[in-house]
Amino acid sequence: MKRQRLLLVPQLTELEWVIRPELEEWADVIAYDAPGVGGAAPVDDFGSEAVAQRGLEEVRRRGWDRFVVVADEFGVAAASRIAVAVGHALEGIALGHARTSNSMTGDRPAVNSQVHEACVSLIRTDPRMFVHQLFKMTGGETVAGGYGADLVDRYLERVPFSLVEPFWEKRTFAGELIGERLANVAAPMLLARHKGCLLFTDDGFEDAVAAFPEARAITCTEKPSTSTEFAEALRDFCTSLTSARG
Repeated sequence: MKRQRLLLVPQLTELEWVIRPELEEWADVIAYDAPGVGGAAPVDDFGSEAVAQRGLEEVRRRGWDRFVVVADEFGVAAASRIAVAVGHALEGIALGHARTSNSMTGDRPAVNSQVHEACVSLIRTDPRMFVHQLFKMTGGETVAGGYGADLVDRYLERVPFSLVEPFWEKRTFAGELIGERLANVAAPMLLARHKGCLLFTDDGFEDAVAAFPEARAITCTEKPSTSTEFAEALRDFCTSLTSARG
């Protein structure tokens, strides 16, 4: 049977995809860093459009003609750009912390403004503590849905912190058209919620499910990019695509 092909879209680095080894057991996987990350030359533009273009370059380099786009957290905006750009090459799209925007205002914000502000403040004052919080570290040990201390160190080595603060400050604005782009996507969708997430709201997820009622919707107890539950749901989703393809 032909192996599924997955494009894992990052926020800033491929290291975010802790479940990558699980996915590589049954799929061919492309994971990549954002421009300016991983020893690459510094860049002025590392926004969602640049991240999307970087992913499209990797797909073209591999010669993939059909694949599934997978994203989590603030990688969702870039994934929505890729999904529209590739047209019929898109076999499916799977989104963790699914939502139709990055709005922080209104009756049903998708992003908690207070938590977002606290994250930006921590980035400025204590970058290492921010990474520990981002990856759910306690006392140097991994907790559910988190990263080991070695991966936190690798993140700090790979990602220039001169990018992290502007990334977090600007990413809420990068999501204004997520829902509009996804509405132009004909491929099947898998939408995932992170139960108990402090940053991305349940309202944002529920609005995405309402906007795309034919999508599969799941809830994970861990952050999807680190979640075995999400990895298993993604495999089931891809199996259904293969069955439909015949």
